[in-house]
Amino acid sequence: MLSFIFSLILGAIAGFAASYLMGEKSGMLKNILLGVGGGFVGRLVFGLFGFAATNMIASLIVAVVGACICIFVGRKLFK
Repeated sequence: MLSFIFSLILGAIAGFAASYLMGEKSGMLKNILLGVGGGFVGRLVFGLFGFAATNMIASLIVAVVGACICIFVGRKLFK
């Protein structure tokens, strides 16, 4: 249960950071979804290159990069 709450908090932070970096205006729910989804996408992309996040800071960076990828792809698909 604690890891689920931690994932939501980390996802919210990552989603907010990615939204800020990409200039996206969005609400808290969208930020959480972007951050959690971005964490999955980031782990997948970084895993393809042989990298793995082993601590909280690295996990946050991976989630932010993944969320930025999600925002970029979303912009291209729904423009």
